[in-house]
Amino acid sequence: MRRHRNVKIVATLGPASDDYEMIRALHEAGADVFRLNMSHGDHTEIKRRHEIIRQVEKDLDSPIAILADLQGPKLRVGVFKNGEEMLEEGAAFRLDLDDAEGDATRVKLPHKEIFDALEPGAHLLVNDGKIKLRVKDCGATFADCEVIVGGMISNRKGVNVPDVTLPLAALSPKDRKDLEFVCELGVDWLALSFVQRAADVEEARALVKGRAAILSKVEKPNAVKAFDDILKASDGIMVARGDLGVELPVQNVPPIQKQLVRKCRAAAKPVIVATQMLESMIESPMPTRAEVSDVATAIYEGADAIMLSAESAAGSYPIEAVTTMSNVAAEVEADPTYTEIIEASRRSGGVTVADGIVSAAREIAEKTDVKAICCFSQSGTTAVLVSRERPRVPIVALTNQIRTARRLCLSWGMNVAMSGPVDRFKDAVIAAVRAAKALNLATEEDMIVVTAGVPFNTPGSTNILRVAPCAESLLYAAASE
Repeated sequence: MRRHRNVKIVATLGPASDDYEMIRALHEAGADVFRLNMSHGDHTEIKRRHEIIRQVEKDLDSPIAILADLQGPKLRVGVFKNGEEMLEEGAAFRLDLDDAEGDATRVKLPHKEIFDALEPGAHLLVNDGKIKLRVKDCGATFADCEVIVGGMISNRKGVNVPDVTLPLAALSPKDRKDLEFVCELGVDWLALSFVQRAADVEEARALVKGRAAILSKVEKPNAVKAFDDILKASDGIMVARGDLGVELPVQNVPPIQKQLVRKCRAAAKPVIVATQMLESMIESPMPTRAEVSDVATAIYEGADAIMLSAESAAGSYPIEAVTTMSNVAAEVEADPTYTEIIEASRRSGGVTVADGIVSAAREIAEKTDVKAICCFSQSGTTAVLVSRERPRVPIVALTNQIRTARRLCLSWGMNVAMSGPVDRFKDAVIAAVRAAKALNLATEEDMIVVTAGVPFNTPGSTNILRVAPCAESLLYAAASE
């Protein structure tokens, strides 16, 4: 299914988008990737949604990527005798391992790892940062704190610890079970929560065993500090601005977003900008002007994808939310300023033959009347290199691997087409021409650029570029000469 925009849209599924008709409507409205949130729904529900997506994919003959998002460790306080308590600014408050119900002076924090890592002066944030505590004294089983920002604290509210690296694995026992379950289902991307270091990604990769691509969520200050190493270890990145905005001063988040997007693009790895993009559309059919500007900013920055969470999972207007995102993207990408910004931010690629081929393809497309860049890609590597170039003309990725086709649905500008087995470059050119015409990207009178690798079916072997006419009679005539 051809999109008239380059940025991709990720839509989270949930109670508001739980049947065939709605999921199909969301895809037709513009959702390129569906996110299965493992924090909500049991395995039976996740499996059913996965099956519906694959049925929609089959019925529309349109590859769809499925992203399973692991919950990660959840740090929460215990319960209170009265259900909730008001913490006053300046008051003393203790966190400990005592099983007794909490009151206005203390509550259980059932995570010994936090006490092992805390030091005096560290801060703890409770209930999405609404309550702020500073550690005055601590030990192996307790932390005596001062309330810096007070408020109502209640049962099992979440805790963030922004100042220290916690000795916690990114994968909880639940995550390990979920990981194996979704990999066996056949998801295309696996999102890791609570990533603090590259070793967290490597641990997950050993468990995934190549069954899915790994996308690391950057939601903690330590992940920002270790980002270069995390990026190298990952196949893609999600800028999860919700927790980042809790653990860091909110004014730090926009520049971090810009920096991470640019680094991902330079590395030719897809990046999703996520969290509260159209939050008001959970209850309203229209977004706020500020939300539209937020979505537009991510697009101007060159993000591969933008994401809807509760808007499509639990909101009253999931289709309208996807449609709004798609319309904003089309309008932004039609702005001449968008092209100027994208091209000004382009960095020189790597030094491999494939890097040179895709760079040349983009330059040819910009300086001539070529209508599309068509690349044959067994593993998807060459296709994402073309995507990194952010060419002005459409990209068509041809592959005979459905897993590759689905994964590429997350990458900027990608029109994915399945091809049969190809053994000769002439057959590749003919297949590319037919795909470009089928997608209405070119006519008989037009030209396209075709890249491929010889020998065929060898990942990373791109070494040929040809400017080809779309009139097959000319192709056959040239082959017979």
